Amino acid sequence: TMLTIIQLMLLVFLTNPNHAEKLFHNRDHSDMQIPTSHQAPVITDEYEAELFLSRYGFIKPTQREEIQMKQSGISFSDDFLDDFQTAIQEGTSVPLSRDIPKTSHGEVHKSESESQAFVSALKEFQMASGLPVTGVFDDATKDAMNKPRCGVPDKETDPNPHVVTESHIGGSELENSWNETFDEADGNNTESSINRRGHLADLVSKKRQKRDLTESGYMAFSKDVLRWRLIGEGYSSQLTVDEQRYIFRLAFRMWSEVSPLEFVEDTWSPLEDVDIKLGFGTGRHLGCNQKFDGTGQEFAHAWFLGDIHFDDDEHFTGPSSHTGISLLKVAVHEIGHVLGLPHIYRPGSIMQPSYLPHESSFEMDWMDRKAIQHLYAGGCKGRFSTVFDWIRKEKTPYGDVKIRFNTYFMRDGWYWLYENRNNRTRYGDPVALQIGWHGIPSDGVDAYVHVWSRRREAVYFFKGLQFWRYDSENDRVFRHDSEGRRYPRLISEGFPGIPSPIDSAFYDRRDSHIYFFRRAQVYAFSVETNSLASGFPKHIRDVFPPVESGDHPDGSIDAAYFSYSHNALFLLKGTRFWRVVGSRERWRRPFLPRNGLMPHKEVDQQWFDICDVHPTSLKL
Repeated sequence: TMLTIIQLMLLVFLTNPNHAEKLFHNRDHSDMQIPTSHQAPVITDEYEAELFLSRYGFIKPTQREEIQMKQSGISFSDDFLDDFQTAIQEGTSVPLSRDIPKTSHGEVHKSESESQAFVSALKEFQMASGLPVTGVFDDATKDAMNKPRCGVPDKETDPNPHVVTESHIGGSELENSWNETFDEADGNNTESSINRRGHLADLVSKKRQKRDLTESGYMAFSKDVLRWRLIGEGYSSQLTVDEQRYIFRLAFRMWSEVSPLEFVEDTWSPLEDVDIKLGFGTGRHLGCNQKFDGTGQEFAHAWFLGDIHFDDDEHFTGPSSHTGISLLKVAVHEIGHVLGLPHIYRPGSIMQPSYLPHESSFEMDWMDRKAIQHLYAGGCKGRFSTVFDWIRKEKTPYGDVKIRFNTYFMRDGWYWLYENRNNRTRYGDPVALQIGWHGIPSDGVDAYVHVWSRRREAVYFFKGLQFWRYDSENDRVFRHDSEGRRYPRLISEGFPGIPSPIDSAFYDRRDSHIYFFRRAQVYAFSVETNSLASGFPKHIRDVFPPVESGDHPDGSIDAAYFSYSHNALFLLKGTRFWRVVGSRERWRRPFLPRNGLMPHKEVDQQWFDICDVHPTSLKL
């Protein structure tokens, strides 16, 4: 009898090969064919439409659905991940049972209240999708429902009354999907239950990262450095492992570039110590309590402060591909969910639920940046060693000479190019100094000075006891000066009377003096006479008095920066800056002192998104 049962099971297995996941493919994937059984069901009628609306939170579960679930005889007590349900539970909506009677036209028999709820949900979906709001299941609505999309519900009932469900960030309402409970998974699992579940149970953290509430009441990670891993059991069958890891590193870096968070790929720690785990699977996958639907529609799902799963039946491609679904764009979207962002129905947002074909250079827009910063203590803060506008001459295709400038912030051997017209850093920054600035110290500089007068123009970098002259036309340091003396040279030789090292410096075109800062002293150096100006050094408060008593950096500034964009001089120290009163401002307000320092402001409120990334991802 036992042999007969085994033979029967073997026969069923052999005659149903599509139910098993293929473990190996040809190296070039030429043998990969997606069977029709792995195609997501197409939404064609109101019945499937109602399932869709229920699945993604537009229709709340009804009492009838709950009764049918109880009467179905389905028990989850034998589920090998039942102890982890609290940790991986995504939402509270319950899909309609497929046992609901349908008419010959595919329509569902509904009560009047249910029909009204369906129409209302349909209108809400149409409005969110930018469709004509008709309440009718028309072709446009059908097409929108069949588009590839994220598996995270757009709207969910929040079981935790302490979680705020709406937000207004920059005048744009975030969708009410802030929907995670704060219950921890039960850590009191017995050894036998762990063994019974096998290695798949390890794919879900038994000790979930502590949920935290921000001051505004939203969920966020309680630390700034987060660890992630592409789990070995969840590699994609369509891209090489190196390609997958590179894409995920880039996706995490894109969030790090616009937030105070840093991400590090962790391939060595115990799995339960990893904050975010990523993996690919098909159908029932990775011990997850949600099933993927095959090719089309849902391509991934994620949990707030949790993990990310990708449907390997989808045709994921790399960033440079113009076909398939961009794994980078999907990963950036799902990471946004893990960090706490809901779906956002706004053109251009990376958090839109439906996948939109894109150019390879997609980036997060202003509102997405502000949304993540709202969750994580505002903008990025930190002190800078040097800030300056690099001015250079460029020839147009017609031979005309144009004078252009770019703004640079430098710190710890890395720099950001700041785009003043866009109020943000250049996409992909920071970059290593040695890549963009050839010949200056790779670990950073103390000051930048651009001497610019009718008779002379020179650019200098200062570091420690030395200085370099920079050739802006050829974008590298000069090897030697006009008299054959090699760079770098000693500051004491090139600028007699100036001590070293210095804190910062700038050139004032009004009087042709370089102002050097060292601790609480200011040294004015005459470019014309190549000597220290009479009466200097002076105390910094005597040269730059406070407009408001007590509001002053009091020496040891980090950077003195003249901005051509703002036509103003700024002194930076720590995370603050002080704007220096200009000549025109004194003409309008003569009571202001010469070179007075206006009350301080925060650097990140004037120059946005100058964010660090983890050292392991700096070279991407």
